[in-house]
Amino acid sequence: MISTQDFTALPDAATLQRLCQSLAVLDAINSPDPEYRYYTYNSDWDEQETVFEMNDGEGDQMLVLFRPEGCVINGFLAEYDQPDKSQVTRGLPDAFEEFIFGEPVNSIGTTFCLWYTPAHGWQTGIVESEDDGSEELLYIFDNNPETYADWANEYYLDETEREPIETEAVAPIYQHQPLTKAAALAINNELDDWTQLATDLEGIGYAHELTS
Repeated sequence: MISTQDFTALPDAATLQRLCQSLAVLDAINSPDPEYRYYTYNSDWDEQETVFEMNDGEGDQMLVLFRPEGCVINGFLAEYDQPDKSQVTRGLPDAFEEFIFGEPVNSIGTTFCLWYTPAHGWQTGIVESEDDGSEELLYIFDNNPETYADWANEYYLDETEREPIETEAVAPIYQHQPLTKAAALAINNELDDWTQLATDLEGIGYAHELTS
């Protein structure tokens, strides 16, 4: 499992950014109503900055900021004690300080923090506890389509009559193939608001063929 104790399986920043876009696309397909999405991606967060967010609606959140210098992950789990933030962020590059110590991260809280730069790869500050909950949020970054399919079948399809999501339907989106209506329907056969989905994809920065 990926965690602050073992983050060697995390992809580099560019690969992670593409994966985060894919996860947001999949959630846009699975949840036409943005209010109930678990994963979202804002390609226009700020100048030269994009942000991926995980929000379970029950207090746990994860934000990933992407900048030209690399990326930084801030995780917060409501049921875990927050460590000394100055320790878990020790060594944090200057490029990420405004994000990690500003809003909304400051108000959300920080249970764990990792960052990536091309020169040094993945790093974290001082992790005082082996059990900081990080694996509960970071596991989705294993870049395996089956991981998302298994999670989404439980999260979105429990107590519904929708067809189960197959790994084969998720894989093309992990590969960043332009989204077609057929590919979207292979994931959610009840989808019908193509205008909303096209708008969502443009906000994510993901290519599609929905209007052709």
